[in-house]
Amino acid sequence: MIQYFKNINHQTVAITKPDNGAWVNILPPLKLEEFTELSEDLDIPLDFLTDSLDIDERTRFEQDDNVKLIVIKTPTENNSFNDSDAFYITIPICIILTHNQIVTVNSFENDAIKKFLNTFQNRHPDNRKMMVLKIIEKVVQTYMEFLKEINHRRNLTEQKLYDANRNEELLQLMRIQKSLVYFVTALRSNELLLIKLERTNFLGLNEDEKEFLNDLIVDNSQALEMANIYTNILSSTLDAFASIIANNQNEVLKRLSVITITLTLPVLVASIYGMNVPIPFSNSPYAFYVPVILSMVISLVIGWFFLRKKLF
Repeated sequence: MIQYFKNINHQTVAITKPDNGAWVNILPPLKLEEFTELSEDLDIPLDFLTDSLDIDERTRFEQDDNVKLIVIKTPTENNSFNDSDAFYITIPICIILTHNQIVTVNSFENDAIKKFLNTFQNRHPDNRKMMVLKIIEKVVQTYMEFLKEINHRRNLTEQKLYDANRNEELLQLMRIQKSLVYFVTALRSNELLLIKLERTNFLGLNEDEKEFLNDLIVDNSQALEMANIYTNILSSTLDAFASIIANNQNEVLKRLSVITITLTLPVLVASIYGMNVPIPFSNSPYAFYVPVILSMVISLVIGWFFLRKKLF
C-alpha cells in the first residue's frame, strides 16, 4: 500500500500522486508491481525500495544518481504467535530522498512512522533533510518508550516470580531478554550510522541541523545505555532466581533425606519383629509395645542428632 501526503497550510492532506514536496509512505501489504511502478515514476533504484523487505537488513546509507538511501532500525511489537518469541523486535525503515520527494518504506507498521505522520503538519517538506532527522528522532523516541514498557513489564514479572516460582514468569523474563538483545544490537548499529552521517555530512546539513543530529546521537546513546542497563539487570535477576531455585531444591532434597533416614530404622525394627521366627520377648504380654517403644526411641535419637547438626 502506497500513501501520499502533502503539507498544505499546516495541514496533512492525503493526495493521489507523488507531487513535488510530497511524502510517499509505503506500508504492507507490499507488492512488487507497485515498487516497479514507483521506481519508474520517481526514478528510484528498485533495490532501494525492496531492501526493507529483508527484516535483517543492516543499517547503512548510500547514494545512486543523486538519490540517497538511509536504512535505520526501529522497534515494533512482535505479532508472532510463538510463546517463546521476543515481545519486541526491530525492523528496517528505508528513507529515500529523491529529487523532489521523501519516501519511506516499512516492512511492518510501526510507531515511529505513525508519530511522524501525526506531526507531519508541522514539517516543512521543502527542507527534506530536516524531515529525515525528524523521522530518526521519532525512531529514537520509540526506543525510549518501548524500553520503559519493557522495564515496567520486567518489574511486574519479577514481583509475580517472588510470590510464586513458576515457569510462566521465567519464560516471560526470557522473552523480555530476547527483546533487549534486539534493541541493543539495533541501537548500536543506529549509533554507528548516525556518527557516520555526522562525520561525512551525507545529507549536506547546515550548522543548526548538525547540532540537531548531534542531539539525536546523544539521545540514541542514552537509549543504548538504558538497554544495556536493563539487560544487565535482567541477566543478574535470572542468575539470582536460578540460584534460589537450586537452593530451594537442595533444601527439599535434604529434608526428604533426613525424613527417610529417620523413618528407615524404625521400619527396620518393625520388620524384624514381624518375622515368623522366634525373637526376644515374643511370648511376653508386652511384645507389641517393645518394638513400638524401641522405634520411637530410635526416631527421637536420630531426630535429636539431626536437629543438633542443624540438618532439619
